[in-house]
Amino acid sequence: MVVRETAAEHVEERQSDWAYSKPVVILDIIWNLAFVAAGVAVLVLSTEERANMPLRLWIVGYGLQCLLHMGCVCVEYRRRRRRRVGFGTVAGGGGNDGSSSSGSRGDSGDYVTLAQLQDASIAKHLESANTMFSFIWWIIGFYWVSAGGQALAQDSPQLYWLCIIYLGFDVFFVVFCVALACVIGIAVCCCLPCIIAILYAVADQEGASKEDIDQLVKFKFRRASNNEKLADEDQETPGGIMTECGTDSPIEHVLSQEDAECCICLSSYDDGVELRELPCGHHFHCTCVDKWLHINATCPLCKYNILKSGRQDREEV
Repeated sequence: MVVRETAAEHVEERQSDWAYSKPVVILDIIWNLAFVAAGVAVLVLSTEERANMPLRLWIVGYGLQCLLHMGCVCVEYRRRRRRRVGFGTVAGGGGNDGSSSSGSRGDSGDYVTLAQLQDASIAKHLESANTMFSFIWWIIGFYWVSAGGQALAQDSPQLYWLCIIYLGFDVFFVVFCVALACVIGIAVCCCLPCIIAILYAVADQEGASKEDIDQLVKFKFRRASNNEKLADEDQETPGGIMTECGTDSPIEHVLSQEDAECCICLSSYDDGVELRELPCGHHFHCTCVDKWLHINATCPLCKYNILKSGRQDREEV
């Protein structure tokens, strides 16, 4: 459960990053601009139509929602971009010596946060208010279209069908988001390795590097034989033995039956499989934990940071 909760947190963070990535933001703006342009065009071409419901008012309100949404998205995108650039500048200055380096790092980080705090708060409040207004406006539009009936389709077909398109798209978008959330939730609960593989494929090297992972101790698992089980009848039944690889005096760990499984893929260790032990003492399949550490350099169970341990070991040397 701990591993799945951590994976769900990573998925949520990645979703937020993907939602404000440059391609998605550009697509979102183009899509909303197309709706605004379609609304303006229909309003101009339908000047002679006489609708028995205020559909023109509803179309104008829908266009204003699109414009406000685009403004909020642009503000949030710029804020996230400035934050990444600021953090990159701070990280780039980390190699300087002396206390001035740490001081400038703290000042830069504080400046970026304080400069963006007010704009981010206003944008979030506007986006929340726009979302709530969009829901209410959709209900009003649906009522007007339904109440107008066939008279709208005959007297003002352009206004009528544009409203139908707007309403239908909103329904499709909501259904798509709900279905996507359900698929992600089911995947986290039932197919965690699939989620880890997807995150691994799109990771921006925020976790451990290949060199950091290769420095961790690797073991080979061996199933306990029947003789070993009979010899330990008074003790807990051993599930197998972990033997350190690549050393003349290997270390061995005896695992119980319950511990002889990977907490990431929930599969029992097969005889001869390679395991990776983290500095905190937790062990997993090499293939499972290597992908995990590439995404996040912490233990999936206890969240121990392996990079921190690696730096301490290098400083001691």
